[in-house]
Amino acid sequence: MQKNGVKIGGAIGFWGESHHATAQLLSDPDLDVLVYDFLAEITLSIMARARQKDPQAGYAPDFISSAMGPNLVQIAERKIKVLSNAGGMNPSACAAALRAEIERQGLDLKVAVVEGDDLREKIEQVAANAEMFSGALYPDRDKVLSVNAYLGAGPMVAALEAGADIVITGRCVDSALTLAACIHALGWRDDQYDLLSAASLAGHLIECGPQSTGGNFTDWDRVPEPAQIGYPIAEVFADGRIEITKPAGTGGLVSRETVGEQMLYEIGDPAAYVLPDVVCDFTEVTLTQVSKDKVEVAKAKGRVPTGFLKVSTTYMNGYRAGQVLNFNGRDARAKGLAYVDAVLERSRACLNAMGAPDFDQVHVESFGGRPGATEFEEVAVTAAVRHQDARAVGMFLKELIGNALATPPGLHFFTAGGRAKPSPVVALFSNLVEASLPDVTVTINDSPVAYDAKIKRAAAIPSDPVLPTVQDASETTEVPLETIAVARSGDKGDKANIGVLARSPAYMPWIWAALTPERIASVFAGEVEGVIDRFYLPGSHSMNILMDRALGGGGIASLRNDSQGKAFAQRLLACPIAIPVDLVPNNQQGAK
Repeated sequence: MQKNGVKIGGAIGFWGESHHATAQLLSDPDLDVLVYDFLAEITLSIMARARQKDPQAGYAPDFISSAMGPNLVQIAERKIKVLSNAGGMNPSACAAALRAEIERQGLDLKVAVVEGDDLREKIEQVAANAEMFSGALYPDRDKVLSVNAYLGAGPMVAALEAGADIVITGRCVDSALTLAACIHALGWRDDQYDLLSAASLAGHLIECGPQSTGGNFTDWDRVPEPAQIGYPIAEVFADGRIEITKPAGTGGLVSRETVGEQMLYEIGDPAAYVLPDVVCDFTEVTLTQVSKDKVEVAKAKGRVPTGFLKVSTTYMNGYRAGQVLNFNGRDARAKGLAYVDAVLERSRACLNAMGAPDFDQVHVESFGGRPGATEFEEVAVTAAVRHQDARAVGMFLKELIGNALATPPGLHFFTAGGRAKPSPVVALFSNLVEASLPDVTVTINDSPVAYDAKIKRAAAIPSDPVLPTVQDASETTEVPLETIAVARSGDKGDKANIGVLARSPAYMPWIWAALTPERIASVFAGEVEGVIDRFYLPGSHSMNILMDRALGGGGIASLRNDSQGKAFAQRLLACPIAIPVDLVPNNQQGAK
């Protein structure tokens, strides 16, 4: 008999996050499943280099030492299922290390491994397709570090159905960990697309750890006991309803706004969030506060998947380095910029003398103070360069510090063990392949498990939403966007994503009217080089903003201080928005 609901804890959001969440989530007596999301695109390149040095490396070892090891006895006694992509570039080695720890503790747990996402042996087939956003051709094969397809939930479901207690994968869609747990526990079919979309949304809401429970939240000063913040729990019911909560007695906050910010986080078009198992539509999703620290999420919709998988290729593209310099005094900004100009002039003279080409990219930005101020101020100036030759980057760093005695006055900076060093630029190339291309295998304790990849395919359906409109108002006034909305931002490669959730439905038409693509472009002038798209979500009274070519290449390929757009939302929240006078919150701070 299938269960009516399954309770899933999101125990980690990235490789390097603190591991105290596992024990905390296990304090919930009704917990059924733990999921661990370790991987980002760049993480795989780091793991690939580790595996090149050691064939037994290339996974997240702290999954075993910190997450599993101290908690295996309780996991075994309570029959809690565990799903994780900690396998990275070497799932079999990760599983072998975990089995050794299980044996050492005298436990009986079946460990499954899902492989096939690594497509380095099929690089020619992958390379035949252009980059999915820019149309660029595939990079030089000799520079490629990793080639991984985003697998769906199917192989993990097969492992669970075959009796696995712990499932370890390489690259899969983050939310597929939760989706697989739901399909197995609730007995769903793989063509019940509304249900698959709901479970995928649940996975998305818990995949970034405490970002659903008060972390990275606009109203950060309302979050109780952030040092004891609780990690998210998603209870997914057989009818597709979701309840997001956290363990009793923990800090943090679960509210419509904390959950809503995470729902909008890094999803692109909310009417067509494309995953291997389902195309999700979150536009009609509702967020309802049902009790303290519990939010019901409902009305997710889904459609037939596309039949394609996204592939992320990481490759070497030269070297980069930079440093943050502080200047103070009169005209501090002008002094800092003048110094960097002089350093660049000297550096380019050295390159010219060596017969070397100019820097591939130079980026200089300043923070703090007040532009144009002539009295005392303090500013930070970031200067960074990129070049195909590490020696050229090293020379720039030498000039940047080596000429410190020739600088205008007021230069100071923090050092921790010497000068910065050139670091490799790992660039990202994303494209699509047929879902049948990966040769996916599933094993439990090294024994094969039957898995039949049922490929479904449907053409994309363009959305045609009804957009909000403002009513005539006799008198309006301007308030900061933060007074009437919360927002969070992030990245997808070189795209920046900002989700904006109105604090009250009455505000959303005015927010939509004010945040036109032209207005958004003016806020991020000089940074956004591509198209700005807006998407409306009437169910949650929110909007999603997607800005193309906004991050200078994105990730560690970028020279920008905010290379992942994490602070973009804070800038947008300062924008003045015209609203009717009678809608202005009494305290001018919205819900704060």
